Amino acid sequence: MSEPKPQKDAYRLILEAIDTGVYRPGDRLVESELADRFGVSRTPIREALQRLETQSLLSRDGRSLIVASLDHNQLSELYAVRAELEGLAARLAARHASKEEVSLLREMVEEDRALVDDPAALSRANRRFHKQIHLASHNRYLVQQLEMVHRTMALMATTSLAAEGRGVDALAEHDAIVSAIAAGDEQRAGDALKQHISKAFTTRLKLDSRNINRLG
Repeated sequence: MSEPKPQKDAYRLILEAIDTGVYRPGDRLVESELADRFGVSRTPIREALQRLETQSLLSRDGRSLIVASLDHNQLSELYAVRAELEGLAARLAARHASKEEVSLLREMVEEDRALVDDPAALSRANRRFHKQIHLASHNRYLVQQLEMVHRTMALMATTSLAAEGRGVDALAEHDAIVSAIAAGDEQRAGDALKQHISKAFTTRLKLDSRNINRLG
């Protein structure tokens, strides 16, 4: 007798599609289309959509559900929370990270240098790098909170790494963060990561400002 196929997680499938840009802010999500795309029945799709709406990743447009977008105030609030939580993760990583975890972070920075001309690939690598710092904090509750923050980050239509020169600067900032973690310097690690997030936010504001000017 053959083994039963594992049930696909509709929530994770839709979340990943939003995270990778398959569905972008403003896109309408239709149960039947999602069921066909992912090969899942409509009931788990419906439950997943309800869950995503509860988490404010989807919003209502009449009777339709669309991928939510972030206004300026929401963006500011998100980056403020992210900076504090990421800074804490870096401080804890400086205290708790194993030599193997530090070695992996160093490898990530070196490997990511080859991606500076590919913003989409660098953005994916950036998420992996930050996730590794979260894990190196060895605090499960902090990791859970940061997962929620990074889910919401997926609602941003563009990556700040697309700005000219930002990729090179971001990798230099990553290098400084890893050096502080490797040295066990909690204060420097936390400050370096918070400054990194602040620079990313400033870059994003500049990008958004240029887009508004073009529309105007």
